[in-house]
Amino acid sequence: MRDGYRDFYPALEPFRVDHLPVGDGHELYIEQSGNPEGAPVLYLHGGPGGATHPSLRRYFDPDHYRIILMDQRGCGQSTPTGAIEANTTWHLVADMERIRQFLNLDRWHLAGGSWGSTLALVYAEQNRDRVASLVLRSIFLGRRKEVDWLYGGGAGLFFPEEWQRFRALIPEAERSDMVRAYYRRLLGSDEGLKQEAALNWCRWETSLLHLDQDPASVPALDRDQALALARLETHYFANNCFLKADDQVLRDAVLLRDIPGAIVHGRYDLITPPAAAYELKARWPIAHLHLATLASHAADEPALVHHMVEATDAMRVIQT
Repeated sequence: MRDGYRDFYPALEPFRVDHLPVGDGHELYIEQSGNPEGAPVLYLHGGPGGATHPSLRRYFDPDHYRIILMDQRGCGQSTPTGAIEANTTWHLVADMERIRQFLNLDRWHLAGGSWGSTLALVYAEQNRDRVASLVLRSIFLGRRKEVDWLYGGGAGLFFPEEWQRFRALIPEAERSDMVRAYYRRLLGSDEGLKQEAALNWCRWETSLLHLDQDPASVPALDRDQALALARLETHYFANNCFLKADDQVLRDAVLLRDIPGAIVHGRYDLITPPAAAYELKARWPIAHLHLATLASHAADEPALVHHMVEATDAMRVIQT
């Protein structure tokens, strides 16, 4: 078995790249690597508003898997960048189905992290017969209390200096709902304020990503990427992730009862606390829960990578 801490596969070159029109002016970036005849697996990136990255291919055995990466609407190399029009959870679920049909797949494995875990769960709950397995990292269930933890002061108890920086942009009268306060500024006409809000929003999240990280060492952020991420995250969170009920994802997890899966979560994850992983496991008993004792949230945390590699290797026995 591969060792997720050390023995990464080298970065793979895609054997195919597509730019798929999905309507409403959106075009999706899709790439495939690994074994063209292998078991198809789609990895869903975080955010909402993040992007795929070549390092994500390394979760999967390239001799076994046909590795499919995509940038969701408005993200990464998909166009138009940062667009919030016709961009909801249900558009993204429909896009996944469009990709499955475009690639002529009957069933596929799904994997994803953070917001990607939310999207994978919603898709699987709606399309159980199409999902061979689920490997999910850093669980986020799209609930108001999870958003409030991150943007309402809970995580700020652990990083008070960065929390004060995040709050400082917003007048005290608006601080009861930081998500909507930032959302208004990100949609406003003041370009300078818009950029400042985007960079501030992203710096707050970035400061919490890794277990061993000095907040003062957070790297400089690309302005365009920061604006796209901040616009899309506030768009989704201000609209309750466009879910039909606050507990929809967790409530409907019982529908996954026959789908094999793994849940990987960092013990010290301050962005998505591990309680959500435990709640999901209770509703989805067949899944294996791997709690990494020395990890936070980031996709490249060594302990999380180790368990993700271990989990995707275990799913190789499942036929698609």
